[in-house]
Amino acid sequence: MEPFSSDGCTPPDLEGLRTSAALGGGGACIAEARHLAAEFLSDVRVGHGLRISTRAEEVTQLVVSELVTNARKYAAGPVQLELRIAGDDVEVVVADSDPRLPVACAADPERIGRHGLEIVRAVCEGFAVRRGSTGKRISARVALHDDPHAHPAGRRSA
Repeated sequence: MEPFSSDGCTPPDLEGLRTSAALGGGGACIAEARHLAAEFLSDVRVGHGLRISTRAEEVTQLVVSELVTNARKYAAGPVQLELRIAGDDVEVVVADSDPRLPVACAADPERIGRHGLEIVRAVCEGFAVRRGSTGKRISARVALHDDPHAHPAGRRSA
């Protein structure tokens, strides 16, 4: 994974566009989180003219869904979701009250379930977990534009 840094391709007035929501613990919060992600990217594209690929929209919703699902599954209490434009990426941040850091399982095609973190790490430009005083924050970055060299995960080429 590449470290989080902006290469300056996003116009300065769009850098830092963000939205956030506190999500309750009910089952509807995952759908609410996906809807927030779709709405945010649509608003950024239509309202600010930023080019965002269809793949980026779909991958962002997948990442949001997986991270919020994990937060609901393993942490008590509300989940905080934040989305922001950071360079040529959208950064997804999910914070919860569980201080335990997630561990991705080794790839196992026979395993049923528990592939979420593995998937997130495979499709993102960057991934980071930080423990805080009241839980943890997981950050994942999704490229807003398709890789011109057709990397299957949408990552930019090194």
